[in-house]
Amino acid sequence: MIRTYLTYPLILVASLTTYAQPNNFGVDAIISDTLTSTSLVEKLPLKNIGPSVMSGRVTDIAVNPEVPHEFYVAYASGGLWHTNNNGTSFTPVMDNSPTQNIGDIAVHWPTHTIYVGTGENNASRSSYAGIGLLKSTDKGKSWHHIGLDDAHHVGKIEINPHDPNELVVGITGHLYSPNTTRGIYKTTDGGATWKQTLYINDFTGIIELSVAPENFSVQYAAAWQKDRKAWNFTGSGAASGIYKSTDAGERWTLVSTVESGFPQGAGVGRIGISAFDSNTIYAILDNQDRRPKQNNPKRAWSKQILKAYRLKPLWL
Repeated sequence: MIRTYLTYPLILVASLTTYAQPNNFGVDAIISDTLTSTSLVEKLPLKNIGPSVMSGRVTDIAVNPEVPHEFYVAYASGGLWHTNNNGTSFTPVMDNSPTQNIGDIAVHWPTHTIYVGTGENNASRSSYAGIGLLKSTDKGKSWHHIGLDDAHHVGKIEINPHDPNELVVGITGHLYSPNTTRGIYKTTDGGATWKQTLYINDFTGIIELSVAPENFSVQYAAAWQKDRKAWNFTGSGAASGIYKSTDAGERWTLVSTVESGFPQGAGVGRIGISAFDSNTIYAILDNQDRRPKQNNPKRAWSKQILKAYRLKPLWL
């Protein structure tokens, strides 16, 4: 009797394996191999250099242009880490700060002045708010709060390479509610005073800034209209677009107009931008518009097709 009972589970497992629902492991493997073989970075080896303990999403990296083995890594909810040996080891430099939540960082390398925009700039339910901007002039040994308390989430910080006290900051604003602190702020005294130079509306903030490499006066900003709820997320809107300043962030003009050819309407989502020079920028768009419906007839499923599909071995 004992032998009889022991054989039942084995028979049941065999039956479940034989008639298990299929998967697309085989197809996925073919697609993966194809993408790998045609990738432009196929021969570029990637290695995880730490920190070895995960501390949230990486939101920004600042590299010393003169000594590229020195850089800072900012985490969404894990503080700021510094390495001076190309990532062989890391040292946390924000453990004594009031918050560990970071949206963006900027470093003026000649003076080693560090600015941290607190509050992750992504819009997940796990994106925690910050307390404004923090500043350090001693490589992270001490931190000073320099304002923009109600920003909650900081999109991007740009420093004048010739003046560490001149900053332009993009603010995405509150995650779950409308507010008027969104937009772009500028300081010329290291954060002692701030001026809001661009405000669009209480649902649209600034997610990205990019400065022309040869001219700090020419700047571009990406506006992102969104509405996050605990149960829903609308990640686009007609107010999303690209703005340009030619006076170091004092005044801004919308350049992604209808005439420009840039996508318009409620489907315009998050925009990433990079300025190549004063007149050339590259943009990547999270387009939320639905694709037009196709008139192609749907594949007809027959009993025979379903039966063959159902009996496909699990391990293929």
